Amino acid sequence: MTNNAQDLYALGQSIWYDNIERRLLTNGELKTMVEDGTIYGVTSNPSIFHNAIANSSDYDGELERLAKDGLDANAIFDQLAIQDIQAATDLFLPLYETTQAGDGYVSIEVHPDYARDTEKTISEAARLWEAVARPNLMVKIPATREGLPAIRQSIAAGININITLIFSQKRYIEVMEAYIAGLEDRLKMGESIDNIASVASFFVSRIDSKIDKLLLANGTPPALDLMGKVAIANAKQAYQLFGQTFATERFSVLAAAGARKQRPLWASTSTKNPEYSDVLYVDELIGPESVNTIPPKTLEAFKDHGHPAHKIETELESANEVIISLEQLGISLDDATAQLENDGVAAFSKAIHALLATIEERSKTLA
Repeated sequence: MTNNAQDLYALGQSIWYDNIERRLLTNGELKTMVEDGTIYGVTSNPSIFHNAIANSSDYDGELERLAKDGLDANAIFDQLAIQDIQAATDLFLPLYETTQAGDGYVSIEVHPDYARDTEKTISEAARLWEAVARPNLMVKIPATREGLPAIRQSIAAGININITLIFSQKRYIEVMEAYIAGLEDRLKMGESIDNIASVASFFVSRIDSKIDKLLLANGTPPALDLMGKVAIANAKQAYQLFGQTFATERFSVLAAAGARKQRPLWASTSTKNPEYSDVLYVDELIGPESVNTIPPKTLEAFKDHGHPAHKIETELESANEVIISLEQLGISLDDATAQLENDGVAAFSKAIHALLATIEERSKTLA
């Protein structure tokens, strides 16, 4: 039986699983997905942990024990998350080693309430890195204005960073700059840079969800013709920026010292509009030196009827025309992506507080 995930990996793109649950770690399901070449890493966020803890009894024993020890909801979540992340990083360690640190990473996110606080983000990233203590950990930092200096300093400190909540090409350029500058800072300190890895998580489907509403409101045939096309066009242009940035003389100096390219990672790749293909944001964004973090339903759909092919550098002229046409309609992609960043920060913060409320309630009941 053909494994579309393996075919995709042969094209240079890694699937990371946008999901983590204790059940997957204990029943061998995640291990099987690694061994059969379906997934090459894992990403997590507060929403994923909320789903895992709220909708299962897998954590009840630990919740009861930690609650009886007098820990509050924040401390309980911290311990539960770190336990899962450590188990997952240990599971992926052989892959990390056989790919020479190319894959096998597991991501954990800094507290979303710190998204607008540079110093707290720096401190939290360092704390999580030390607490998990695994070489194949990635700490997720949002690509807010305040997050950029935290990314640079964390890279300089030798921490693997997954930069999340990237929507605009302008911010993506700043994210790549923060990574490269962080490597330069580390090199100046006399530290090695060949063991540092980073991905830039460029969000996709949320852009179409936002822009499609504006196109529908416009209602003209030119506007309606752009529906479902803007997110892919934006990502294709971003991929071109990736190629250009890491082909510069500036980065070649770092590469000579062992630096790795910061791979673009396509996030938010589940299809929100049922009229679109359920594998739209996987099929159209396949290209070398990239990652796609895929939630369970989308992964199953891609394994069943995805089309592994190098698509991200095809029809670039059409992609450029989509972005130009959008501006001609008076719809600002910059304004939309700025709003999406704010919405994303708010949504992640809401998710962590919902999670903490669930832990508080469950802990009291169990204890």
